[in-house]
This record gives sequence, structure tokens and C-alpha cells, in this order.
Amino acid sequence: MTPITITKENFESEVLQSKLPVLIDFWATWCGYCRRIAPVLDQLAEQYDGQLVVGKVDIDEQPELEARFGVEIIPTLYLFRDGKASEPIVNPGSKAQIVEWAGL
Repeated sequence: MTPITITKENFESEVLQSKLPVLIDFWATWCGYCRRIAPVLDQLAEQYDGQLVVGKVDIDEQPELEARFGVEIIPTLYLFRDGKASEPIVNPGSKAQIVEWAGL
């Protein structure tokens, strides 16, 4: 499965009400590091299909969600389980770091 686009309109249904854990990537198209880590998130979406949902929030298109979670540096990742957000990981250095942080 490929990452899904998360907006303020679908946040509740896709993230808070999800039966599966949801990994959210706060990113922007102009962010070089965000673009560099995007393939890792695509790999996680495929590798953990059926166990994890990977979603992306474009902070330029969704400033309300950016503000709601206090995102100041991108990429910032959150993991939601049962509608509750984890502590974020900011600017992760590797796939292994994300997997360990998420407990996958």
C-alpha cells in the first residue's frame, strides 16, 4: 500500500479512528530531506501493509494540522495507536531508526 494523504477533513477517520497504527509524516515539497526520506516511508507502507498505515501531511496545504501538533522542523513523524499520538521523531536518520522508534 502506498502512503495516504492526510488532511484536516480526513484526519479523524483515517488516523484517530484507524484500527491499525498510523505513522504520519509531516513534510513539504520544498524540503530536501523530506524528499530523501520519502522512499523509506514508501518501503514501510509496503513492508507493513495490513499492519500499519503510512500517511503524509503536507504542512503547506494543512497548516491547521501542523499547528495542532506543534511541528516546527520537518520531517516530523508521529505514530498514532488507538487515536493517541506518540512522542514525535524529528528528522530521522534511517529506516532502522524509524522502525525502532515505532516498535515495528
